[in-house]
Amino acid sequence: MSDFNIIPLTNTLLNFVFLHQTILMKAFFYKYRIFFGVLIVFSAVTISLFYMALKPAKSLPIYNPADVNPELVDSTVQYVSKYHTIADFSFVNQNGKTITQKNYEGKIYVADFFFTTCGSICPKMTTNLEEVQKAILNNPKVMLLSHTVFPETDSVPVLKEYAIKHHVVDSKWNLVTGDKKAIYTMARKSYLAVKLGKPEELYDMVHTENFVLVDQKRRVRGFYDGTNKEEIQRLIEDINWLCEN
Repeated sequence: MSDFNIIPLTNTLLNFVFLHQTILMKAFFYKYRIFFGVLIVFSAVTISLFYMALKPAKSLPIYNPADVNPELVDSTVQYVSKYHTIADFSFVNQNGKTITQKNYEGKIYVADFFFTTCGSICPKMTTNLEEVQKAILNNPKVMLLSHTVFPETDSVPVLKEYAIKHHVVDSKWNLVTGDKKAIYTMARKSYLAVKLGKPEELYDMVHTENFVLVDQKRRVRGFYDGTNKEEIQRLIEDINWLCEN
């Protein structure tokens, strides 16, 4: 028999062997299909759990005056390095209602400082806080609190007009005014969020773009640039994390 006749026979034999092995493999996998299915699911779950175990757990810092830019902190508390909490307060909101720490007891909330005639960063901050309000609207654990730094001009009617303009939901967001010294004290001794203003003007202050996140225990847990959309998203994520932890 010539080599030319052997080659087709060899190819036929190889094809037969390959086909036979394929049939055997299919039969094997079909017979143990449940086993392999369970093995795949188990492997996927194990890998996921392993990844979660290695992934660093999210956490938020607890801020004290000593941790913050001294320009934003009253000199009498700059040395405080632990156990800092928001002090008691009493202000009047856009509806003429007295608002105290009792209204925020056990709540997570975002505090900021503004004034209604501000034409620089305030409009963007307020617009972004509207977005935060939308995100927390149906969450009873979270509220907002905005303090005017010009209480001499931002009266209750002025705040009410501003609230209507910016779609403030009264049950979620208080715009407050009151004694300027009290606002100054809260801003620089509790929230650590405003700079000193004109030295010749008593209790004058320059508000910053900071949104301050306060937890259920009245501790400062974060500072966020209220003019930055990415920071607003980070704030919302941190609010959600606090709600779950």
